[in-house]
Amino acid sequence: MSFFKKLFGGGGSNDNDGAAAAASTVEHEGYTIAPSPVKEGGQYRLAGDISRDIDGETKTHHFIRADLFTSLDECNEACIRKAKQVISEQGDGIFR
Repeated sequence: MSFFKKLFGGGGSNDNDGAAAAASTVEHEGYTIAPSPVKEGGQYRLAGDISRDIDGETKTHHFIRADLFTSLDECNEACIRKAKQVISEQGDGIFR
């Protein structure tokens, strides 16, 4: 299957590729960060969600990066770091 199909959710396989076990959510400056790494072969692609309640509505921004890690824990830690960076740089602008 092509890289782009995997990246954007096309197709699937029976070898347990797809969402890997994610770390617990983390609260940061009023946002909730939820790592959701994607298992690709023996590695994990950095992915996650940033959410926040705005005017009584929960807004969520899903992100996927090209970064790959051999360790699930390293991937989850990198996801949290990246999400904090995005929050610092863009704030609520990520939900537009």
